[in-house]
Amino acid sequence: MDSPESDAALNAGQDDLPRIQRRTVLTLALAQLFSGVGNGAALAVGSLMAVQLSGRQELAGTSTMAISLAGALMALALASVAASRGRRFALATGLVLALAGTGLMVLAPVAESFPLVLAGSALIGAGTAANLQARFAAVDLARPEHRGRDLSFVVWSITIGAVAGPNLIRPGAQLGMALGLPEISGPFLISMAGLVIAIVLLVAGLRPDPLLHARRLQGEAAGERTTLPARRRGSLRAGLAAVRQSPAALVGLVTVAGAHLVMVAVMSMTPVHLQLMDQASGQDHSSADTLAIIGFTISLHIAGMYALSPVFGMLTDRIGRPAMIVAGQVLLLTAAALAGLGHGNQALVAAGLVTLGLGWSASTIAGSTLLSESVSEVDRVLVQGVSDACMGAAGAAGAALSGVLLAIAGFAGLNAAAAVVAAAVLGIALAGRRETAPSRGR
Repeated sequence: MDSPESDAALNAGQDDLPRIQRRTVLTLALAQLFSGVGNGAALAVGSLMAVQLSGRQELAGTSTMAISLAGALMALALASVAASRGRRFALATGLVLALAGTGLMVLAPVAESFPLVLAGSALIGAGTAANLQARFAAVDLARPEHRGRDLSFVVWSITIGAVAGPNLIRPGAQLGMALGLPEISGPFLISMAGLVIAIVLLVAGLRPDPLLHARRLQGEAAGERTTLPARRRGSLRAGLAAVRQSPAALVGLVTVAGAHLVMVAVMSMTPVHLQLMDQASGQDHSSADTLAIIGFTISLHIAGMYALSPVFGMLTDRIGRPAMIVAGQVLLLTAAALAGLGHGNQALVAAGLVTLGLGWSASTIAGSTLLSESVSEVDRVLVQGVSDACMGAAGAAGAALSGVLLAIAGFAGLNAAAAVVAAAVLGIALAGRRETAPSRGR
């Protein structure tokens, strides 16, 4: 069922596509910017809150695991909503759920409730799923030769908010204390404000809806007078079956899932590792100062994830998707070496985290672009949902195992395990490069 659109939007034809696409990408970019503030705080503080309220270090990854697992479960649901009601409704729904989650994260330390941390993290995961889906909304109306560029611009736009989010941890902590809340609750008050702005931007600015408008134009091209019907809304099994029909799509899916597993596993344990380093140093830091150090390191990592996205998007269009996938895995292996071998040096850990973000960015942009263009239009939205579900599941697995690996093998052992995963994806990418070599912007 189509959502209501204005007469002007419905009458817009092919000549209006550049203007509509610019408006779509700008709206998505601004929404990503503000919603990124919420994600940054959740990633940097969630693991610390889990340890504090559970009293067990091995449960440090449970907050990130809940975010990733809920994101995986919500990905297909949001894809189905997008298929029937459009991108605008689906993205706004995900962010509304995330807003509720940040509220629970504010309340969890007040109630001293570890289950509230998990519930809040799970709802924030719905927002993560929405943010991931936004990159696909950027290519619904994009020209083939600009798909990588437009997708990467939306990914890049989260940089400011996501980098600012961890650096707002200390002001947020001070705000929380000023309001009589535990200082660890405070950062999520800022997250809530960012999510409210993002929701308003999507509802007001994403008109016409890019997915519904693309279908309408396809109907016109086919000589029909009405919008084409909603595309297939299948199950995870149906989506995976569609992916298996294309070797290139399979490489794209393995790439984005593998890169996300590596990134989440290492990133989610970095705050805990840095806190342990600070405690072992014997320096007299307040908890707010420690949070500020952790926030700055995570913000550098997030900058690596998003800041060079336009560059990776242009390279994806120019040199081809397979070459960028290989480059992404090389960056991930370099990151594991830096952070693992330099686990006792804060500067080397930070350098490894930045490189980890770069590897994730290159892999996600190239893999997502390859995946989207390697399946039929009928299966595309479903396959995009499957991709995000697999990313979320991989991230949940990485978060769940990372706490155990950190406790057993330390930060160096965790990075060694991450390197094994990146090497496996690199082997798959090289093996499939012959099939995917023609896949580049034309």
